Amino acid sequence: MADGEWGNQTSITEFILLGFDNLSELQTLLFLLFLMIYIVTMAGNIFIIALVVADQHLHTPMYFFLGNLSCLETCYTSTILPRMLTSLLTGDRTISFSKCFMQFYFFACLAGTECYLLSVMSYDRYLAICKPLHYAALMNGRFCLQLAAGSWISGFVANSVTIFFMSQLTFCGPNEIDHFFCDFTPIIRLSCSDSYLMELVAFILASIYTLPPFILTLMSYVCIMITLLRIHSSTRRQKAFSTCSSHLIVVTSFYGTLIIVYMLPDATMLRDLHKLFSVFYTVVTPLVNPLIYSLRNREVKEALRKALRKCLASQESRNSNQFL
Repeated sequence: MADGEWGNQTSITEFILLGFDNLSELQTLLFLLFLMIYIVTMAGNIFIIALVVADQHLHTPMYFFLGNLSCLETCYTSTILPRMLTSLLTGDRTISFSKCFMQFYFFACLAGTECYLLSVMSYDRYLAICKPLHYAALMNGRFCLQLAAGSWISGFVANSVTIFFMSQLTFCGPNEIDHFFCDFTPIIRLSCSDSYLMELVAFILASIYTLPPFILTLMSYVCIMITLLRIHSSTRRQKAFSTCSSHLIVVTSFYGTLIIVYMLPDATMLRDLHKLFSVFYTVVTPLVNPLIYSLRNREVKEALRKALRKCLASQESRNSNQFL
């Protein structure tokens, strides 16, 4: 019996994450690449959070949600990359039964939370562009906190049900997961028991907890586009669109890769393609989000300039004092 706290009657005590085993000669290069990505991702998202907290001009609903997204991305990437880096460095691909389930649980919870958070951010842009006169009254501080808290709670509640049903499955071998992290389909594929009910529950929960935020996001941007087309001034139209263009890029990249990964047929020949697209939404998306928001957003760039000026002024003052 292995990891009894999960309630499984099983003859295996650990899984083996095959990862990128077909690229064995590139393990060192992959380690360095993913290590650099992890460092830049963490630094970029933490820097966005620090900017939002420190700069008074960024104390608005839009940047409050951006801070939540950056916080989520630091957690999201930390559920995947540290374990992958350890495997690439040491060659140890084993992961205990409970740790594998724990990784999947936090990954799925954070992915669900991101779906809701992205829909909340799109709704915020809808109100700002389509209902500008009512925006301040509708998107008040209390409502923003409720939306953010609801996004986090929804993601974790939905996947608590999934992980409970998964913990009732029996695993008796083989124990090789053909992926670089513990995801739903590769785990279910190894189960010895009938997984029909589990897959049905997962499908229903996924439909309930991911389709509504996706539809809300889609509808918000349809309304935004209609409103933008009605603006006669090209300058005003461009200014309005610039406030949501960064978010639109993030939404497209996240949902685009997510849909491709989970809509592709579960065929052996396509598993390498699954891994490639999984890298995009688990590793690349958290990396590029702070870059997209910092390079395409005027307020963030201005806050960045102020922060750099303060740092330089502080350094010059310190050097002057040392000289004196």
